[in-house]
Amino acid sequence: MQLSAILYPPYPKSITTSLKPKGLYLHPLLPRRRKCFLGFKFPPQPKEVLKLSATNEPPPSLPTSDSDGDKPSPSQEEEEEAGGIDLSWLPAFPHVLMASMSNFLFGYHIGVMNGPIVAIARELGFEGNSFLEGLVVSIFIAGAFIGSICSASFIDNFGCRRTLQIDTIPLILGALLSAQAHSLDEMLWGRFLVGLGIGLNTVLVPLYISEVSPTKHRGSLGTLCQIGTCLGIIAALSIGIPSESDPHWWRTILYIASAPGFILMFGMQFAVESPRWLCKVGRFDDAKGTIEKLWGESEVEESIKKIQSVSKNDDSNLETSWLELFVEPHNRVAFIGWSLFILQQFAGINGVLYFSSLTFQDVGITDGALASLFVGITHLAGALFALYLMDKQGRQRLLIGSYMGMACSMFLIVYAINFPQDEGLSHSLSVFGTIMYIFTFSIGAGPVTAIIIPELSGAQTRSKIMSLSFSIHWICNFLVGLFFLELVEKFGVGPVYAGFGAVSALSVAFAMYFIVETKGRSLEEIELSLNRNFPTEGK
Repeated sequence: MQLSAILYPPYPKSITTSLKPKGLYLHPLLPRRRKCFLGFKFPPQPKEVLKLSATNEPPPSLPTSDSDGDKPSPSQEEEEEAGGIDLSWLPAFPHVLMASMSNFLFGYHIGVMNGPIVAIARELGFEGNSFLEGLVVSIFIAGAFIGSICSASFIDNFGCRRTLQIDTIPLILGALLSAQAHSLDEMLWGRFLVGLGIGLNTVLVPLYISEVSPTKHRGSLGTLCQIGTCLGIIAALSIGIPSESDPHWWRTILYIASAPGFILMFGMQFAVESPRWLCKVGRFDDAKGTIEKLWGESEVEESIKKIQSVSKNDDSNLETSWLELFVEPHNRVAFIGWSLFILQQFAGINGVLYFSSLTFQDVGITDGALASLFVGITHLAGALFALYLMDKQGRQRLLIGSYMGMACSMFLIVYAINFPQDEGLSHSLSVFGTIMYIFTFSIGAGPVTAIIIPELSGAQTRSKIMSLSFSIHWICNFLVGLFFLELVEKFGVGPVYAGFGAVSALSVAFAMYFIVETKGRSLEEIELSLNRNFPTEGK
């Protein structure tokens, strides 16, 4: 007889049958020497035995108000706790919010060139040169790639808090240099410096948030990265509206881009350092104080014990090598990390965003800035839904649902293009498909990808796996932006969007087969469950 079960946290308590399976199915990426489910190993649970006996003694009386009546029963305490408001996320929220200012800058610098690029090209003398206009935009990605590669060394040596402050230097200098640029070279150097800072903080912020957030709310707080990016895009597009009538307005909006950098540099002075990094460098007293501030005094000893248990069972030293990413168990997580970003980018998000303004023109929205602003609001709405669902539904379920929605949206647009029943209906279906694609992307494929990689990564290699994953992200981002229009001109929008839909469908299978659910488990529990070198309690 074959027994299978779908387990949800807490896993061991979900099986309530007297049959004893010999072993649950193994996650395909994990070594098959230990019994586990999707990479998680659980200590044996004590058996509860119900004893029945016959007696003539009356049952015990219920407590009255005279005896322990003032003290509520355990069930009453649980009911009151369930009905109350959980504010355990609040101590970590100001630190996470300040770090998310980096993502606001990310979104702002993405949107800031959307409208003014024509005015910039005219004033700096390269108007009509599509290559140079594209270079001003794409050199940002080149800087981001280098920033991502270098981020691991900064994080390992200086910690998250200090690295976030160092990261503001290229962001501020790049914004100021771009704003006062009087030549193409100055503009290119400014955009490169900004990209350098963006590449570093896209790695750093989700890692920092995952390490300072309480386990129960780690997913929701991690979604603030996506929300910060959306708010930055909306702010840039809104502030950039006057650039259509004022040819010099682009300098003003680039000067404004330096302000969040100063706020971030000053604000992080009051933020806490990651307790995991403090333990990693041997500053356990500082780590205890930080844990007490973030998670409460009751969590100090248990958290320190878990963090130390990871370091004791990790063969790595503080200075880990990049070659360790090709050794078990780190190679499995590295594979998942770069695969998720490849699938995310080749599912077509940047291509769809690029083509969305033309899609909106078909239904009468000819203002490009207005169309982009509408797209930004859709992004934000999806990110807000993800904030609510991330720690309720779990990462894997959101990722699967997100890519399913993206695939259906792409195929709907392909149907509207290739089998038009009515021109107006076809345009309406294209706009609806575009909106649903962006919305479903923002619910899962956008935020989950950045959240789950640091959750799965080990403490010693977390920064390097994040660095590698985001570097691949920027390469794929560049390739999609470079070849998208050429593919559309050669094959048409329908086949290209059908390819995006096929990649989205493939991503559903990848998420179902490879992604480990991390909801409700501490980073140390996840790492120990994925590491075959960690001895189980039964041994």
